[in-house]
Amino acid sequence: MRAIRAYLRGPAAMIGLVLLLAVIAMALSADWAYPRDPLSLAGRPLQWPGANPRFLLGTDNSGRDIAAQIFHGARISLLIGLVATGIAILIGIVVGALAGYHGGWVDDVLMRVTEAFQTLPNFLLLLVLVAVFGSDITTVTVAIGVVSWPAPARLTRAEFLSLRSREFVEACRTLGMGDMRIIFREILPNALPPIIVYASVVMAVAILLESALAFLRLSDPNVASWGNLIGLGRDVLRTQWYVSAIPGVAILATVLAVSLVGQGLNDALNPRLRGR
Repeated sequence: MRAIRAYLRGPAAMIGLVLLLAVIAMALSADWAYPRDPLSLAGRPLQWPGANPRFLLGTDNSGRDIAAQIFHGARISLLIGLVATGIAILIGIVVGALAGYHGGWVDDVLMRVTEAFQTLPNFLLLLVLVAVFGSDITTVTVAIGVVSWPAPARLTRAEFLSLRSREFVEACRTLGMGDMRIIFREILPNALPPIIVYASVVMAVAILLESALAFLRLSDPNVASWGNLIGLGRDVLRTQWYVSAIPGVAILATVLAVSLVGQGLNDALNPRLRGR
């Protein structure tokens, strides 16, 4: 309860929460507000927002309703962000926990693998994976998770290095508990708060990575994603800039919301900041 009260006292955290709830509401109400396929033709191409009351946000190059794509795209962006973050955090926790708990050669081997993944920029490695395995939405989501795990792994390792010599861990060893039980049932719950906070960073980056892929037309063209809409508007950027600007604002608001929520969680879960 104290952490919840601390979170609610942060104005930036509350702004982020309101924005995130608005995006979630868009995703949940997409089928009700726009029951038709968002990629189906709806009217004359390139109608400006407000020019036709049927299309509040206008239409794109092909005559598809931009508002419908924004609502349905919220679902795609949130789904990609959540699933990719889950994959990255899961891999990062396993690698970081084993490295931080065991130390020695296990730590050396796992950290060398982590450094090998970090040698290439995330987006460049993502391009390679998409080129090799395809660009359907499932492959793109898994690929984003695969390229995003090194940072959570390093954070988890640092937490385990600081916790593995604590008294409660020594007591568990004295009682004869196995390593896996100590790692995942005793140490991990105490190491989770900063990892949960960092998950918001991973989610924001995952949404941006998918949008960047879609802008380059390397994401799944059969889904109504914000990135695909931005890429489509690139061809008419000089004259009908709204086609790219509207989904761009949606991405900006979502990433800002996730970042502010993560910062609010950090302030709420950090006892030193709560005591201010």
